[in-house]
Amino acid sequence: MTRRGKNAHSTTIAAEYDYIVVGAGSAGCAVAARLAEDLSVTVALLEVGPHDHHMTVWMPIGLAGTVRKPGPRNFAYHTESQSGLHGRPSFQPRGRGLGGSSSINGMVYIRGHRNDYDEWARLGCTGWGFDDVLPYFRRSECNQRHAGSNENPWHGGDGPLHVSDLRTPNPFSHRFVQAAQQAGFPLNADFNGEEQEGAGLYQVTQYNGERWNAARAYLHGGNAKDPGLNGGRPNLHVLTDAQALRVVIEDKRARGVSIVRAGVVQTLQARREVVISCGAFNSPQLLMASGVGPAEHLRSHGIDVIQHLPGVGENLQDHLDVIVNKQVKSTDLFGYSSRGFLRLASEMWRYRRNRSGMVASNFAEAGAFVKSRPSLAIPDIQLVFVLALLGNSNMAKRSELGHGYSCHAYVLRPESRGHVRLRSADMRDAPSIDPRFLSAEADLDTLVAGVRIVRRIFAQQALAEAGGKELLTDDFGPDDSNEDAIRAFVRSHADSVYHPVGTCQMGIDEMAVVDPQLRVRGIEGLRVADASIMPTLIGGNTNAPAIMIGEKAADLIRAAHRQTPASELNLRPAYAHDAQT
Repeated sequence: MTRRGKNAHSTTIAAEYDYIVVGAGSAGCAVAARLAEDLSVTVALLEVGPHDHHMTVWMPIGLAGTVRKPGPRNFAYHTESQSGLHGRPSFQPRGRGLGGSSSINGMVYIRGHRNDYDEWARLGCTGWGFDDVLPYFRRSECNQRHAGSNENPWHGGDGPLHVSDLRTPNPFSHRFVQAAQQAGFPLNADFNGEEQEGAGLYQVTQYNGERWNAARAYLHGGNAKDPGLNGGRPNLHVLTDAQALRVVIEDKRARGVSIVRAGVVQTLQARREVVISCGAFNSPQLLMASGVGPAEHLRSHGIDVIQHLPGVGENLQDHLDVIVNKQVKSTDLFGYSSRGFLRLASEMWRYRRNRSGMVASNFAEAGAFVKSRPSLAIPDIQLVFVLALLGNSNMAKRSELGHGYSCHAYVLRPESRGHVRLRSADMRDAPSIDPRFLSAEADLDTLVAGVRIVRRIFAQQALAEAGGKELLTDDFGPDDSNEDAIRAFVRSHADSVYHPVGTCQMGIDEMAVVDPQLRVRGIEGLRVADASIMPTLIGGNTNAPAIMIGEKAADLIRAAHRQTPASELNLRPAYAHDAQT
């Protein structure tokens, strides 16, 4: 079907490429740049949003102005009303623009637990066990602690993605780690090393105090002073402000992508493959808009069914979390006050001088991986300590509360499952998102345990000696004995921590959308490569795993076309320029 829509006119054949990658997010940047390392092929990378050259992207505390607000770099979706959350919808920010969500996230570098990937392999995803994916994590990474060396068995030292220790950790981040130890949790200096459990400071995707998103890693060639997409490899064309409308499929083969750019509908042809890397919400949306998905649902929107795949849009998983806040009068913490504004002004000057201080903070500097009960083999809760008061519903405005700190506690492997559906056949309309949060009672039990663990840490001397008072959680009784009050608190205040996955799940059963080679079932020349292919949610932040998926996808594609594997080529990132169409 050929559709025209909002402000679109005329249809032209714009260009022909060997590969077309739709979506310049964490996975899309990686797969496109790696494919373009072979100069005998041409690659188009399409992105609906703008360039990432903006201070709110590269200045770490800029995330405060992007992650919670709709704008040119944030889709700012909302879910359907969630019965498990007393009818509240959940806010779902998604990155829009080069770098995707890596341009607006908290920059925390976490891979997940070894068992997460071994579980994928057990489910039939051959080649996706931990030992299989670790080389791709290492290949993508340039860890500050091991820069220039690849001798460490857990980390890479010369990959395109910079991973660094925080330049100037906040005193309260150290307090949190000390308090966690006082509460009985071990110290962990490397959550991505041999052991995940324990408390410590997070490493972040930063370099010299600036955010290092996927676009900087894979598209800009590491040149911070000249972030333009020019002067690089001529075989990689990056098209910004290009809205994909559908994948063009003929005779059960992907032939190209229909896009609208500057009001003109264009068809880009793919000689070899189309790779969808639009994320857990938009990848299934694009498949369905292209005629691939649950047949009855597609027909209800007037879309011709090309391939009935009932799993498209199903299996949505996300990390649901609950936040405990504590109000503390200290300008070491972010907040609203005259003293705080003066402190931030001086910190801005400090940042301009040497890229350090509070402006280089990712807010979420410290955390822990803990078990809700001792009998568990691996941690099932992640804690994220934040240097500001976060806006739980029913809490007074932050401008009325001054300064403080918060701690997320979220379920690492939720049992609740939801789905993504179309609202219309037009990709420019937001999809319908229903995570069905807390539809599994076990998730509520884990969050209740998380609240208790956070309050136990807050009560330790290292944090308690700074004073302050908790907000909304001071009526749970001695030793958190009021179980009903805690459960009601969770249902009233829990929300997403923005890690949706699973909606184009990889596997071998009837609900699988892609096979372990990431090929869409029933359609030749079409793959999905992003967090949507995860069969189960990994135990941690999802940015690094999405990049790993992009890295591995490029090798799978090259192997399928009998090209030299990327592992045998120069693994420096491919540069790019903007194709004029």
